[in-house]
Amino acid sequence: MSTQDNDYRQSRREYIAAELNESALADDPIAQFSGWLNAAHTAQEVDATAMTLATVNAQGMPSARIVLLKHFDPQGFAWYTDYRSQKGQDLLHNPQAALLFFWPSLHRQVRIQGRVERLETPQNDAYFHARPRGSQLSAAVSVQTAPVSDRGALAQQVAAWEAKYVNQPIPRPEAWGGYCLCPDQFEFWQGRENRLHDRFQYQKTQGQWQSQRLQP
Repeated sequence: MSTQDNDYRQSRREYIAAELNESALADDPIAQFSGWLNAAHTAQEVDATAMTLATVNAQGMPSARIVLLKHFDPQGFAWYTDYRSQKGQDLLHNPQAALLFFWPSLHRQVRIQGRVERLETPQNDAYFHARPRGSQLSAAVSVQTAPVSDRGALAQQVAAWEAKYVNQPIPRPEAWGGYCLCPDQFEFWQGRENRLHDRFQYQKTQGQWQSQRLQP
């Protein structure tokens, strides 16, 4: 493989924004995450709630994409999608996943893994109808990931639905809803100078969170 035109070995920067010490670490990883997410918003990180969602299909092939975190609590981290999508099919066969948040201006990452469950109908309905109407229409006509002849075909379907439900609520498709990743492991990564990063892992053992420092 030639590296003359695409050699990025010298493309690097030092991480000197902050440090992460045991004394500053929250006992609960949800509290630690909440503090870091608030800091990302304060730092005006672009799309601070954007997260990489990694899933694995029935054949063991992993795939990843960016989705937006919509809400979280001690039970887990939620996002919404079409259940017929690739990630939906992956989770049908293997209901485990990993999340990754990256906030470059703060030199921070958070990795989260656990089992995934579908949200209940009331939560799905409430969030769907809180979305902009255009987003509701798009979700109603699209079978996410399925092939389509051209963009015009989608636009025609949107126009047809818009005419059908003029001055009426858009019904939520049964195949559209939310997932919640119920975490059993977290890792908080703080970039440090000379690549001697601070890394702390939380692991749930017998219902209790235990933390330990990891080597960089």
